[in-house]
Amino acid sequence: MFKLAIVTLILGYAHGCGKPAYPPNISGVVGGEDTRPHSWPWQVSLQYKKNGVWAHTCGGTLIESNWVLTAAHCISSGRTYRVLLGKHNLKEEEAGSVAVAVEKSIVHEKWNSFLIINDIALLKLAKHVQFSDTIQASCLPPAKDAMLLAQDHPCYVTGWGRLSTNGPISDNLQQALLPIVDHQTCTKRDWWGSMVKTKMLCAGGDGVVSGCNGDSGGPLNCQGGSNWEVHGIVSFGSRLGCNTAKKPTVFTPVSAYIEWIQEKLNEN
Repeated sequence: MFKLAIVTLILGYAHGCGKPAYPPNISGVVGGEDTRPHSWPWQVSLQYKKNGVWAHTCGGTLIESNWVLTAAHCISSGRTYRVLLGKHNLKEEEAGSVAVAVEKSIVHEKWNSFLIINDIALLKLAKHVQFSDTIQASCLPPAKDAMLLAQDHPCYVTGWGRLSTNGPISDNLQQALLPIVDHQTCTKRDWWGSMVKTKMLCAGGDGVVSGCNGDSGGPLNCQGGSNWEVHGIVSFGSRLGCNTAKKPTVFTPVSAYIEWIQEKLNEN
């Protein structure tokens, strides 16, 4: 039994964080499109029970075998949550996918829904998940100033959010190229102005593609060397619509919260 446990552990970590078994198809992506199935294996669907049925509400990112990173605004204290892992199509039965209950949700102590600051939360799963070709953890970025990501640095948002303003939720996981917008540009008066604070990260804003309702809590995936890192958590976008020019999607910058994340993982 001891030998079996060791073999299972080794197999579970065969790829390491941020290294999908099925690399994403990212060449030439200029708008939202279906992902290559299971090419973002840390993407989860956060769901809650509504009238006895599980419904997708937000995205999230698997960062450890029993921890998921998401947005604070995705969490309501009165709801029962679960996460789906290893999914591509939310409506189909898929081999290797699992549903795991959320044991505990930890919302940032200084989350402010009015200013939309510190929009970050951790979900402790009821059990550890087995890593596989379809379920992997994303790497966390180094603890540093998130604004060091250069203007137009290519990153990708993923999620099952609406395909257009007030449109349907996507069945298949979507991906879109969202280049980084630097803080100076994002805070211009005709962009987001003072709504964007120092500890926020902007990406997109070309008026063609952006995050949309249902993508909240999901990752902004950026490459760090040969590995993918979760640099952002989808926080908010324009109330005028999902693809509004000069209104890039705004993310919680994960690199600014590494100390908080490690503290909560150690305490729990």
